Amino acid sequence: MTTPPIDAAETVYGRHSAHEQHIDGFGTVRLVPVDPGRDARLLHGWVTEERARFWGMGGTTVEQVEEIYAHLDSLTTHHGYVVLRDGAPVALFQTYDPEADRVSECYDARPGDFGVHILIGPTAGAAPEHGFTGHLLATLIDFVFSDPEHLRIVAEPDAGNAKAVALLERTGFELGPEIVMPEIDLPEVFLPEKRARLAFLTRTAFEASRTA
Repeated sequence: MTTPPIDAAETVYGRHSAHEQHIDGFGTVRLVPVDPGRDARLLHGWVTEERARFWGMGGTTVEQVEEIYAHLDSLTTHHGYVVLRDGAPVALFQTYDPEADRVSECYDARPGDFGVHILIGPTAGAAPEHGFTGHLLATLIDFVFSDPEHLRIVAEPDAGNAKAVALLERTGFELGPEIVMPEIDLPEVFLPEKRARLAFLTRTAFEASRTA
């Protein structure tokens, strides 16, 4: 079934920002918490595209996307944000406590570890913009490290997503081993087994790169 076009009036971003940052020559980036009811159709359009196959939600319906993010919203350890550039949605950003996530079964989590996922939205046919993803990722890293309790960012992109792995490495992440994250099959959420590549960015390395 084809999802009807998204009416911009249905997705409202006059919400409290978790983070806001202006980048000269790029614009203002804001992070607003995902509203499952309002954002489900937008997010469904993103996560079911072929380019987002590594996100693992390609076969979901709008209703299932809403249920997944409603479940996420009920947790204190996992959070979802719509990333806006000058008011327009451009990415989905998710954060989590690794100790409360299946990734903790695959590596030794440290105090201060903080997990992230990012999905860049479609460009609507526009030509790729040089530096676009880099600016967004830098802003998201600033957001994470604005909390002094966060000492190391943990990412685990799909091991087959070479572009994502390369982007993290260019951004300063240190690559770790490949892991196999176990399937999660619960009434409120299903996650298939995932072969991932661990990547880490410490606060020390981040601060050193800012002063270099």
